[in-house]
Amino acid sequence: MLPRFLLYGCAGWVMEVCFTGMSAALVQRDSHGTAKTYLWMHPIYGATALGLEFLHDRLRFLPRPVRALAYTAVIFGAEYATGWLLRRALGRCPWDYEDKGWSVKGLIRLDYAPFWYVAGLLFEPVREAFLRVTSEALRQTPEYRHAVENGTVAEPQHFAPVSTEQEAGEAADTFLLAEESELHPSP
Repeated sequence: MLPRFLLYGCAGWVMEVCFTGMSAALVQRDSHGTAKTYLWMHPIYGATALGLEFLHDRLRFLPRPVRALAYTAVIFGAEYATGWLLRRALGRCPWDYEDKGWSVKGLIRLDYAPFWYVAGLLFEPVREAFLRVTSEALRQTPEYRHAVENGTVAEPQHFAPVSTEQEAGEAADTFLLAEESELHPSP
């Protein structure tokens, strides 16, 4: 989960830099396309995306566009809650929408709903890619390879296609077994 948290945070930063840079260039006519983000945003994006993973598992029976609506609501909720917390802790929220768009207490902009909806639609393909990357990274660790080579753990065998989620879970389980066998070798 930690690697995905870090990846989601970085992806959020990139998304925000692209959005604010394009907005500066197109709307504010900033010829430099000056982009802006905050250090606080990495953990906010990372934690929010992990929350979306949790929500995805509960809503997988719904069509993707409907799930994206739910993701949009969660994103707005996370933005409002973290903005409120930062305002309480720091005396101000790093982003201030008070005099912009359809603002709710300066913490969220309802006119950003289409952008958050697109982010919600993009969430699942990004999640699949991150699951593949992190499970492959686990398979490349010395503990994993050593345990499989020694026969301490077996590489999962599939006789039918499996989902990326299942494959990532099996890679994580095998890694944990491999790590355990390295720490406590059998006599």
